Formats: sequence, C-alpha cells, structure tokens
Amino acid sequence: MPFYRQLGTVPRKRHIQFRDNGTLLTEEVMGLEGFVGNESILYHLQSPCRVMKLGDFEEIERAEWVPDAHAHRLFNTYGVDPGGDEINGRRLLMWNDDVEISLCRPDEQMDYFFRNGEGDEVIFVHEGSGTLETNFGEVPYKDGDYVVIPRGTTYRFRAEGEQRHLVFETPGLIEIPRRYRNQYGQLLEGAPYYHRDIHPPTELHTHREKGEFPVKVRVRGGYQTYVLDYHPFDVVGWDGYLYPWTFSIHDFEPITGRIHQPPPSHQTFQGRNFVICSFCPRKLDFDELAVPIPYHHSNLQSEEMIYYVSGNFGSRKGVDVGSITLHPSGLPHGPQPGLAEKSIGVRETHELAVMCDTFHPLKLTKLAKKLDDGKYAYSWYENAEDGAGEPASVDGDASGAGLTSHF
Repeated sequence: MPFYRQLGTVPRKRHIQFRDNGTLLTEEVMGLEGFVGNESILYHLQSPCRVMKLGDFEEIERAEWVPDAHAHRLFNTYGVDPGGDEINGRRLLMWNDDVEISLCRPDEQMDYFFRNGEGDEVIFVHEGSGTLETNFGEVPYKDGDYVVIPRGTTYRFRAEGEQRHLVFETPGLIEIPRRYRNQYGQLLEGAPYYHRDIHPPTELHTHREKGEFPVKVRVRGGYQTYVLDYHPFDVVGWDGYLYPWTFSIHDFEPITGRIHQPPPSHQTFQGRNFVICSFCPRKLDFDELAVPIPYHHSNLQSEEMIYYVSGNFGSRKGVDVGSITLHPSGLPHGPQPGLAEKSIGVRETHELAVMCDTFHPLKLTKLAKKLDDGKYAYSWYENAEDGAGEPASVDGDASGAGLTSHF
C-alpha cells in the first residue's frame, strides 16, 4: 500500500518495551521481501508462534482438463451450486504458476480462521456483503468490492446474505500499477482512482478469549491446520504499510479517448506476470471517424480471461451475467462480422466486467470442462453464416458473441 495506517495503540518507537497491564507485549514485524519491502508491526498479547496442537495437512489436488483443441472458450458459471465456506468453497477454474482463478459461492459460515502463507489474494465480490474479520481489524465489504488480502493475514469472513466471489490467488505480490504512482508512492492525478477510494481496516477489536481456535494456513502446496489456545485476533495495536483493504469497481474512473483505448487503460492491479482490469460504464471514442469497438488483436504472449459482472448480455444465447470468456495465447480475437459497422455512432456503454490477462498459458480444470459451452469457438463463423442477427453489441473483444458490452 502506498500510505501509512495505524490502528489501536503502539509505542513511541519500534523495538522498545510495550506493556499491557504490566505484561510485556510481543512485537511482530510482518514484512515482504526480507526487510526491504512493505511491512507492518503488530503488538500481540501472546506470541504468534504459540501453538497448542498440530492438526492435519491437506495437499491441494488439481484435476486438470486438457481439451482436444486449442480454442476460444465460454464458461457459464452463474448456475454453479453454492457450497462450503469462503475458503473450502473455492472451486478452481484455471491456473498457472503465477495465478489461480476460482469461483466461490459460500453457503456456510467459517468455523475456523484462515491465513494464506503462500501468496496474496484478491477477492472480487460479485454478490454479497459482510465483514472480513482480520488480525488488523474489521474490513467491511459489499458487492462490487475488490478485497485485497496480503499474505500472512489471519482472517475469517462474517458474511451477510448470499455470496458470489471471483478469487485470484498469487505467489507474487498484488500491487497498484507503478505507472499510477509517483516516486514516493502517492497516486498520481492521472490515475483512475485515488487514496480516498481505498478502504483499510476500520476498527480493531482486541480479543482476550482462551479456548481452542483452529487456524488453517496455506503452505507448501496444501493446508496445515494449527490449534491455538488463544484467539488469534489478540493484537492491541499495529502500524505500517501492509494490511488488507478494499476498492470498489464502481470507484474506478474510466480513461477514454478520441480513438479507442487499449486494455491497459483499464488496469486496476498488477501481479507477477498478470494484470487485473476493470471494464466500467463510460463514454466511448469521440473522433468523428472513430470505430468505438476494440480492433482485432493477437495477444501472442497473453491469455485473456473476462468475467461478466452486470449489463445486458442476453442479446445472444450463452453469454450472460457470470459468464467467463477465455481467449488463449496464439489466437487472434475481436468483433464478429458486421459489429464494427454497427458500432459506429454508439456513444457510451453501461456494462461491467473484470479481466485478468496472464503472460503465461493457463491450465483448465475439470470444472471448466463441465461449464464449457462447447460452441464459442465457432461464434465468429456462425455470425458470418447467419448475418449475426441484430446484435446490440458495440464490442467483440471479449465476446465475439454479440454482447451489448464494449470490452
């Protein structure tokens, strides 16, 4: 994070005595990249190393689907059945060494705490609201929020109502794009969001309960359970630059131009060898000869995944809210025949979507096979054959399926 935050009580200097009712507190420096990356310092009632019991280790197993053909694909995810909680209910859809992309429709409350010891997480809340309870304090969230959770954060969800999440997990770091920041870390005037749009933990509640508290930690390709005899949210104060936060997709300020802007203008986060972008309602290109639709392009080193959040995607069967398109590397993609002509004169778009571009190929799971419509690769050919009907689309970049969107 590019700005400093403090909650609770901290001593006047680092690494000096700090007591609670006469008891010396345990200071924990939680940092990235050794001692040169961002860090926060937390003050605990108990040693964070204290473990009552070692539980089971569950290895992560991935059931890979290797399609017979390399092709563009459409996955219909909205009908995925709910199940599990916000952690064990994650259902992996695609992955590589840099990022895992999962669907989650939890219908159970977490009865344990979780910590990702292997990577950072970004959870896009498509539907639902609630509070992320963490050792840094409470982080309220609502639909449309990206919940950014740095590795090492201990947390659990307290959900309100039905939930639908799109989850990104990465062994790299989730960062605000560097081109949006000056040399001091402050967001620039030309950035599509500002510090006021970033929401850190709001309240810190120090828990002093004793008992048995299971904590599940993702490490070494699996989940290790530990049992503590104290509540893991025993922090009386912390400060620093490393903590969970939220950013709403509705606070992203679209960058538009006289002619069509490329996908990097929608970038929201950067990870190791991937980016996350937000396609939001906006005015379209305003040159008198502009073609307000993405040009055909071949992302020769990229795989493009787009998750459709809201908007009128029903102009053609199979593409709707909750659908995912995947345009793999090595293949061109773009608007269907006739859509460029039909887009001329369109002035704005009202749809919402989340895109992830990776710079290494993505593997698919058997869940992806189950959700694959099996026809999307032919949609450009079908358009050529049947004249495309009367699509309401002003874009074929992410669809090729006659969407009303401009992705």
